[in-house]
Amino acid sequence: MSTGPIPAVDGAGPPAVLTLPTLADGTELVGEYKNSGYREPPQLVSLPNRQLVRLPPLLFHVVKALHDYRHLAGTADVETALDRVAAAVSREADARLTGEQIVYLVDRKLAPLGVTTYSDGTPPPVIKANPFLGLKFKVAVIPERVSSLLGGMFAWLLSPFAMIPLIAGLVLSEVWVFGTQSVTGALRHSILNPVGILAIMGLGVLSVAFHEVGHAAACRYGGVKPGPMGFGIYIVWPAFYTDITESYRLSRGGRLRADLAGVYFNGVFIVALTMLYLQTGYEPILVAILYVNLEIVQQLLPTMRFDGYYIMSDLAGIPDLFKYIKPILRRTLLRRPPDALLRDLKRWPQVFVAFWVLAVFPVMIVQLFLIALRVPDLMSLAWWKVQKLFDDAMAGDGPLDMTVAVLQTLLIVLPVAGLVLITFSIGRRLVRWAIGYVRGPAGNKGPATGPLPGA
Repeated sequence: MSTGPIPAVDGAGPPAVLTLPTLADGTELVGEYKNSGYREPPQLVSLPNRQLVRLPPLLFHVVKALHDYRHLAGTADVETALDRVAAAVSREADARLTGEQIVYLVDRKLAPLGVTTYSDGTPPPVIKANPFLGLKFKVAVIPERVSSLLGGMFAWLLSPFAMIPLIAGLVLSEVWVFGTQSVTGALRHSILNPVGILAIMGLGVLSVAFHEVGHAAACRYGGVKPGPMGFGIYIVWPAFYTDITESYRLSRGGRLRADLAGVYFNGVFIVALTMLYLQTGYEPILVAILYVNLEIVQQLLPTMRFDGYYIMSDLAGIPDLFKYIKPILRRTLLRRPPDALLRDLKRWPQVFVAFWVLAVFPVMIVQLFLIALRVPDLMSLAWWKVQKLFDDAMAGDGPLDMTVAVLQTLLIVLPVAGLVLITFSIGRRLVRWAIGYVRGPAGNKGPATGPLPGA
């Protein structure tokens, strides 16, 4: 559809020192976000830090033209170079743009997103996604090269020839363990034995680590590279993560495979534990199997940013469901007309997102409220455990008992530390908001779109 010329904006003319903007070093054009829930399919650009940015078609045409004419950067005739970029964008977008409007789109839209340099040659900022209820204070432990190697080693588990017998083995394992074995008795005996507690904790950590390897393996199986692995703070608890942002390059089926691969690998781990129990009869293994099952249930919850949430997101073809909570509630509860965010969606994704918000949002509020209620008890328990650990050390407890006590204390203290960090982060945001409110509006300098949340 043909459109008219884009009007110039007052004060948005070319800067005193004008250069042809270029893509930030390491930026890569990805292309269309496949099977999206948007009426107009967005385009993706990969930043140097592997963060993907979703752009409307017009801005993507600008980025592509700047990439095609990058050989003109540094030449003396900048105006002519900009006019050639504008002509290329006009042909692709079926609109009439000028070089000055290219400068405006770069300085007001693309450069703030970290995609291009500014028109005066200033490098762009480093952009990181900061999604609502996302993982905070992330620390990468395993680099991209190693996580890609690990994913490649286990990618064969995602082939149909491996999945069919493994899923059948999982069903048989679950029926046999919970139908014929006394998991409750094993739990009662194991928690009284320091060695049993250490075994359960060690197997639990291995299960969580193998879960993350599953996400990396799904990326390799789909033909994209996983990012680094590490840990961070989710709400108030420590959590492992694997950066699978590159899965946005895949189709809906590939993204869903990456979402589900973690719990599938948990299932494979259960099969391995069952076989180990058949060989040894060691009761803490039954408790570890119970723990892995609880982990699977938690991961499939669609309320927080667990795997279940990303499954819902990829089914709808919408990267961030949380930002639609406010528009859906305004439309449903206040009977307001749909805003631009909702109008951009296809009909089916609108219905899907509305169902998710109305069904999940109340549950999420209850969850967060219950977490807040537990915080004082958690802090009191952490203080008591630290005191008891000190008393036990003074009483001369053995090294095994002390090791178990230290690990148990860490499991309680770490959520408290996470709570402190998150409280600090929220306080810093409030201070920044207050400063911005006092200073007043700074003009419309924000980007039109933002980075996609990592998975």
